[in-house]
Amino acid sequence: MSRLVMKFGGTSVGDVDRIARVARIVASQRKPGAGLAVVVSAMEGETDRLVQLARGAAGDGANRPPLPAAEFDDEYDVVVSAGEQVSTGLLALALRRLGIPARSWQNWQIPFRTDPAHAKARVADIEEKEIGASIDAGVVAIVPGFQGITETNRITTLGRGGSDTSAIALAAALRAERCDIYTDVDGVYTTDPRIVSKARRLEKISYEEMLEMASLGAKVLQTRSVELAFAKRVPVRVLSSFVEPGAPNPGTLGAPEDEIGEKQVVTGVAYSRDEAKITLLGVNDDVTSAAEIFGRLADANVNVDMIVQTEARQPNRRNIVFTCPDRDAARAAETIEAARSKIGVEDVHIRRDVAKVSVIGIGMRSQVGVARTMFAALAQKGISIEAIATSEIKISVLIDAAYTELAVRALHTAYGLDAV
Repeated sequence: MSRLVMKFGGTSVGDVDRIARVARIVASQRKPGAGLAVVVSAMEGETDRLVQLARGAAGDGANRPPLPAAEFDDEYDVVVSAGEQVSTGLLALALRRLGIPARSWQNWQIPFRTDPAHAKARVADIEEKEIGASIDAGVVAIVPGFQGITETNRITTLGRGGSDTSAIALAAALRAERCDIYTDVDGVYTTDPRIVSKARRLEKISYEEMLEMASLGAKVLQTRSVELAFAKRVPVRVLSSFVEPGAPNPGTLGAPEDEIGEKQVVTGVAYSRDEAKITLLGVNDDVTSAAEIFGRLADANVNVDMIVQTEARQPNRRNIVFTCPDRDAARAAETIEAARSKIGVEDVHIRRDVAKVSVIGIGMRSQVGVARTMFAALAQKGISIEAIATSEIKISVLIDAAYTELAVRALHTAYGLDAV
């Protein structure tokens, strides 16, 4: 008995007409001897509405202090998880209307266990015996994404985009042959098609490349979901939910590197405008300075990315530049300012009009000259590089945000990714 898990996001189930289309897509995937489970998100806009309701009830924005997190987060999860539960029932009804046996499964019925970190829980265990027997008997299982329950049976949520993680975790637990993620795009592209009209849909991409693209700003899948697929070796296919059954819809298959045929040097170009550059001038040239600075930033939950250290003009001083998400910039600066005298920092500058542009490809491991091509392409367009970060399969540069689209187009062409 083979098994398949399908996942549909909020835009895919945005109204009853779209849910009817999803039901037709699910019906087209039913085959004799194959069990089928479907994970759904809340209807488009519903989670945002529920978030505002929860915050309003807790006093956020009113003329009184909001509830502290310890008194808010658990009931917040109860409220915002309601949207997915509605979607499961609606899709089950739409499938039954087509004559297909279907039932909704809430997470306490499976159960779908997580740790107790409300609003950002991680999947701990899924007891698949009962739901597995049901889908093997031919009943389509409809499961709410984005949520689970703790060992003490409290509802949790997995954070934004958590339905992707739910689907892949369920596929791993059911030992499914594949997890199909249906979205509002028809696959993973070499870059954002809104910027580069010649961007190409990729037929296959390695887990590592998909993970790098997701973490570097590409709107592919939630980063945690790709990490889970990588760890559990679950084949993942990304495809469009707006294609009627029977029409071509090949999507993009994410798979282990050893299942990828010919490896391109560069598979894609990603970018992120959610960046800030923090410059620390005149830091004490002491062996403990870096540990002190980045230890304090970690304690403040600031996610640091690129780091560059140079000698300052003054003796026994150095300058340190690092980047972080724009939303963390003020907190990062405040953290350093609070310990300025202890660390020995003379000045702190924040720059927000920057962007990170990256090239990704598993073929880099065995190819020389990849960085030269990148730097030459940017130089030809007059784009200055402010910081550089590398890994085995990616090179990222920090540039002036005004040149983001120009840089993406130049690099896409330089690495031969333009569609013919």
